[in-house]
Amino acid sequence: MESRNLTGISQFFLLGLSEDPELQPLLFELFLSIYLITVCGNLLIILAVSSDHHLHSPMYFFLSNLSLSDIGFISTTIPNMLVNIHTQSNSITYDGCLTQAFFTYLFAGLDSTFLTVMAYDRLVAICQPLHYTIIMNPQLCGLLVLASFLISILDSQLNIFMVSQLTFGLNVEIPSFFCDPPQLLTLACSDTYVYTILIYFIGSIFGGVPVSGILFSYIRIISSILRVSSSGGRYKAFSTCASHLLVVCLYYGTGLGVYFSSSISSSARKGAVASVMYTVVTPMLNPFIYSLRNKDIKKALRRLLSRTT
Repeated sequence: MESRNLTGISQFFLLGLSEDPELQPLLFELFLSIYLITVCGNLLIILAVSSDHHLHSPMYFFLSNLSLSDIGFISTTIPNMLVNIHTQSNSITYDGCLTQAFFTYLFAGLDSTFLTVMAYDRLVAICQPLHYTIIMNPQLCGLLVLASFLISILDSQLNIFMVSQLTFGLNVEIPSFFCDPPQLLTLACSDTYVYTILIYFIGSIFGGVPVSGILFSYIRIISSILRVSSSGGRYKAFSTCASHLLVVCLYYGTGLGVYFSSSISSSARKGAVASVMYTVVTPMLNPFIYSLRNKDIKKALRRLLSRTT
C-alpha cells in the first residue's frame, strides 16, 4: 500500500512477539502470570513499607516509590497485549499509541531516577553515617521524589512531542507488543533525520546523567568500603547496597542488551523479544531481589501476612 500522510487517522498494528496462532494461548497465560506476580510482589513491598514503622526510613521510602513505578511500567504494556491476544485484534489508535509511548517513557524514566536517588541515599549512609538522618531528612526525600517525577515527565513530553511531529501511512505495522518510539521513527513517512538526532540527544542527557550519578556514588562507596579495616565491617557496609547494585545491573544491563541487540540484529522481531527482558522481567524481579536479600523486608512481610491471616 502506498504511504500517505494521514497521521490524524492512522491506525497502528502491534504484531506482538509471534504470529503463530498455536502460541497465542501460551503467551497469554505466561504474560498474565508474569503481570500478576509483578503487581502482587510490588504491592507487597509497598504495603510492608507503609505498614511497618521499622521501615519508615529514606531507603525504604524510595524503594516503595520504585515498586509503584514498576507497577505502572508493566501496566503500560502487558494489559493491552493481553487484550489483543484475547480479542485476536492487534490494532491500536494513533492517540492510544502515543499515550502508551508516553507512559512507557515516563515510568522508565522514573525507574532510572529512583535508582539514582537510591544510590545517593546509600552514598550518604556509608560515607557520612553520623549525618545520615540530618542530610536525608523528610523534606529532602520528598523533594527528590518530586524532582524525579518532574524530570521523567519532561523527558517523556519531549520524546512524544518529537514523535507527534511525524507523519505516518494509513496502516502501520509495528513489529513489537507495544508502541516503541524508536521503532515509530523507522516507520514514519516523513524525514526523521533531525528528529532521530534530537531523540537520541535527549536520551543521552536524561539517561546519561542518572548513570553518571550512580557510577559516581558507587565509586565513592567502594572507596569508603575499602578503607574499612575489618572484613566484617566491609561486608556489613557492602550488604546495605548489594540489593540496589543488583537491581541497577539488571535494569541497565537489560536496557543496553535491548539497544545492542536491536543495533546488531536486522530482525525487528528479535528486538521485540529482547525488550521483554527490559519492560517485563526486570519489574518482576525487583521485589524478589529486595525481599530475598533484605532481612527487614522479610520480617515486615511476615508480620504483614500474619496480621492478614
